[in-house]
Amino acid sequence: MSLSLLGWLFALGVVVHNVEEAWLLPAWSARAGRWHVRVTPAVFRFAVTVLSVAVLAAAWLASSGGPRSFGAYFIAGYALAMALNALVPHLVATLALRRYAPGTATGVLLNLPLGSWLVCRSLAEAYVDPAVFAVAGPATVFILLASIPLLFAVGRKLTGQPPEHIQDTR
Repeated sequence: MSLSLLGWLFALGVVVHNVEEAWLLPAWSARAGRWHVRVTPAVFRFAVTVLSVAVLAAAWLASSGGPRSFGAYFIAGYALAMALNALVPHLVATLALRRYAPGTATGVLLNLPLGSWLVCRSLAEAYVDPAVFAVAGPATVFILLASIPLLFAVGRKLTGQPPEHIQDTR
């Protein structure tokens, strides 16, 4: 299998993961406590839509840019982020709460293996330079993590919803 095809399969796995979360996570977040900020369906769906478009853009940029391109580092960094995300918070939250955390199944069954495989092959086949990826990979993880509260804020603004901490909890 080519790295380009693997990148597209990974991206589709992330989209499936995001669909699962969009369906189940908003209701779960209302009772998740410290494991997830309470988020409304519209706000969360806005955020995962943007993140889904981002991973598809990463796959396209990697496919069209080839080895050692911005896209190659973007998709490999995104794969690193999603492989880690399958473990923390998804798997850890499921175990700690002793109930299913939305996204755990798709994270563990799709994102963890496809993301890990993509990162390993990208490094083994010199699709990304290890020294550059040592910086670009964690930077991508950080940027994706930092984008989540920003996307929630933009989603609240676009939907006219108040911040989570002042929403009615009935």
